Amino acid sequence: MIADESSTPGRVVLVGAGPGAADLLTLRAARAVAAADVVVHDGLVGADVMAMVPAGARLVSVAKRRDRHTMQQADIGALLVAEAQAGHMVVRLKGGDPFIFGRGGEEVEACNAAGVSVEVIPGVSSALGAAAAAHMPLTHRDHASIVSFVAGECRGLADQNWVGLAGKGRTLVIYMGVTGSERIAEKLMGDGLAPDTPIAIVERATLPDMRVLRSLLADLGGTVARAAVKSPALIIVGDVATLGTDAVTQIAKAQPCPVN
Repeated sequence: MIADESSTPGRVVLVGAGPGAADLLTLRAARAVAAADVVVHDGLVGADVMAMVPAGARLVSVAKRRDRHTMQQADIGALLVAEAQAGHMVVRLKGGDPFIFGRGGEEVEACNAAGVSVEVIPGVSSALGAAAAAHMPLTHRDHASIVSFVAGECRGLADQNWVGLAGKGRTLVIYMGVTGSERIAEKLMGDGLAPDTPIAIVERATLPDMRVLRSLLADLGGTVARAAVKSPALIIVGDVATLGTDAVTQIAKAQPCPVN
């Protein structure tokens, strides 16, 4: 007896869309996108990546902005499960990598709890894409042997202990830190980091209109404001922020450090 193909269960594939440029997707990711029936996508996925979605696929935006979510996280998980149970090949398209500040773990848990087949395809993390595009190594034997990633927009930021994440021989990469840049600088300086620690802001990494702005920690918030920095952007803290290619750099004039 031949099985009814219409009863074949669907599945969910979490795909890392990388930092923006479509040609940074892995081959496996590109194949998954091409086979999608339904694409559930973030707001920061690059337009060139979205152009790879097949014409017949249904698009569902679950874009998130500060204090304004198209859909709550639990509802996204339920949506993925429902679409897969309806027999669809569901691609959950995420900026960067699904498991680095992408809430991919929560979505995998939702699928596993419902008995839905789920696969995760890694993507180029935004930090790695930004560093490569700006020619700014996150580790360098003359500058840093440790790199840490933190989320600048998260619950209980003021209560988190960031001591030791940045400083001599260390690089700190801050995701989602544009809106809270002033508070982040105050937090790091309050934890003992020198006000004249170099910082760099990489905006729209890997895309044609990418900007790299350099300044000092004490002027992080001022740099963001003067340059009107918008997400997606990463903040890099440490000596490696002085490295990179001038051809892709726009300098934000640093203000004098405050004197206590």
